[in-house]
Amino acid sequence: MLFPSYQFLSIFLPAFLIAYFICIRFKSNLGILLILCASAVFYWVSSLMHLLLLITSIFFNFSLSNKITESGTAKSKKALLVIGLAFNLLLIAYFKYTNFLVENIAWISGSNLSHFEILLPLGISFFTFQQIAYLIDVYEGKSSQYSFTEYATFVSFFPQLIAGPIVHHKQFISQIRGTRFLHFDLGNIIIGFSIFTIGLFKKVAIADGFSVIANKVFGAAEQGIQLTFADAWLGAIAYTFQIYFDFSGYGDMALGLAILIGLWLPINFNSPYKATSIIEFWQRWHITLSSFLKNYLYIPLGGNRGTPLGKYRNLVIVMLLGGLWHGSSWNFVIWVDCMVASS
Repeated sequence: MLFPSYQFLSIFLPAFLIAYFICIRFKSNLGILLILCASAVFYWVSSLMHLLLLITSIFFNFSLSNKITESGTAKSKKALLVIGLAFNLLLIAYFKYTNFLVENIAWISGSNLSHFEILLPLGISFFTFQQIAYLIDVYEGKSSQYSFTEYATFVSFFPQLIAGPIVHHKQFISQIRGTRFLHFDLGNIIIGFSIFTIGLFKKVAIADGFSVIANKVFGAAEQGIQLTFADAWLGAIAYTFQIYFDFSGYGDMALGLAILIGLWLPINFNSPYKATSIIEFWQRWHITLSSFLKNYLYIPLGGNRGTPLGKYRNLVIVMLLGGLWHGSSWNFVIWVDCMVASS
């Protein structure tokens, strides 16, 4: 279910808000359970099988985090962490990159490998990365234990489930344990609807408008039609604005929806096209992904400590994974190399 859809705007969102405010009016502890159930319904509309995958992932990671906490030795803790990381990364690899891998093997070998099309579960990168961060924090002793309801709500929270931002567990669960949550607040409702409406306009009016132009130009190029200089630039500029307002619009809609019920998600975009360097651009574009890659990959790899060669090796690894995050295509690999070289 997508935010700009009729299902969401006319049925799901009004029903959820009415039920939510009734719950907190008469029995506030039902509010969290309602959010959890609503998130399950929200994801179930897209695919029942993908909902079962999400539930399996939540149960596995929650159980494993408890095992890590209860484990008595550093060796066993590390072994459990490796199991958790392998499970989560293989999950992403299977759904996101199997088709890409098979296509490249077929191209290299010159064979016609038959394979079934694997449908990518919505938001799999987001809910998997959030759980990876949680497992690492539990292993390093940086996280307290949560109830299953708290943890499942954190992972499946529908406003940010399919398009982010990547939310840190401490950031989210501290709020649902706080005094501001599960209370009717007219100010939050006004702010939330305002931000959601701005995001909806960015997506429907601006991003989708530019997509018509971009798709026409890129479609012509794919068919082998010779583009004029003006057409090529028109397509490139249209796509530039399309991709920004699409991501930014969904980010604003997620922020607005969360604020409606008293929760504040992290800002994910900060006018990235105003950046004056590649480094500054990545500090402004998809901020939560950049933070995750920095804190859970770049710094553990050694960061900018050590030799210049080691620094650039770490940058290449991080940017490669960041590129592949956005899509399983060689275009993203080439794009990443250009970004590293220019930085």
